[in-house]
Amino acid sequence: MVSTQPTARRLINLALIQRVLGRRDHAAELCYAALRTPDKHYSMAHLRAHEMLAQLEFPGEDYLQIMARMHQHLRPDTYLEIGIDKGHSFDIVRPETLAVGIDPNPQLQKPLGPNHRVFAQTSDDFFDQNDVLAELGGKTIDLAFIDGMHQVEFALRDFINVEKYSTPDTTVLIHDVYPIDPTSAARERSSRFWSGDIWRLILMLKKYRPDLSVNVIGTRPTGLGIVQNLDPQSRVLSDNIDEILEEFLALDISVLDGRKDEMLNRFTNDWASIARLIDTRGRV
Repeated sequence: MVSTQPTARRLINLALIQRVLGRRDHAAELCYAALRTPDKHYSMAHLRAHEMLAQLEFPGEDYLQIMARMHQHLRPDTYLEIGIDKGHSFDIVRPETLAVGIDPNPQLQKPLGPNHRVFAQTSDDFFDQNDVLAELGGKTIDLAFIDGMHQVEFALRDFINVEKYSTPDTTVLIHDVYPIDPTSAARERSSRFWSGDIWRLILMLKKYRPDLSVNVIGTRPTGLGIVQNLDPQSRVLSDNIDEILEEFLALDISVLDGRKDEMLNRFTNDWASIARLIDTRGRV
């Protein structure tokens, strides 16, 4: 007997039609239905479903466009990036900014500028084995971007290490903090579109570091966390890291149901509003 159940590809084609017609909620429902289809393997149609959900969830500029604006607005003297991959976010750094990138297997597609350097190390090894301040020309971090391993324990350690070399005027950006669905937000990767469980880091910072300013810009593909008012002397996270991880790894993603924007401090994807948020009191 031939199955009459719609395939993921068929559901995505229907979602595209609904999106064109302006029926965004119906389009999203069809995308979720496509992700639930019993296909044996994650397919290109499933990837298209995840990508369309991100587009529906986050209209406006994507995270790279927002980051490019931030570089121009903040004009940081120093920049540190964890998770280089192909270098798309590293390429937008201003030539005059002293930039350090960290990735155990960087796949850069463009040559580095004279003020830019990439360390082929894990972030844990980089912070353990290098004189970070010396690599930054004796200066603290003005702007950082955390986009390394997509499991929260790595992101938490990265944040702790970045904060040690920061000031209250430092801005830290964290990728993949707003999950689209449980599959793409799983700790173990089973889909090409994958943000992992970095969303847990936002909840950790809100609970254990209320002194921080923590927001999540609603931008494609999976949100961009922005953390300010850092305190390099704080040891709250490092002194309690095991207990914090145990507490939050026990949470299921369903804890966000119906309250995701509130719990993750979603911030509007509007550049004028973002610029006011990241204003660093006098820096040009």
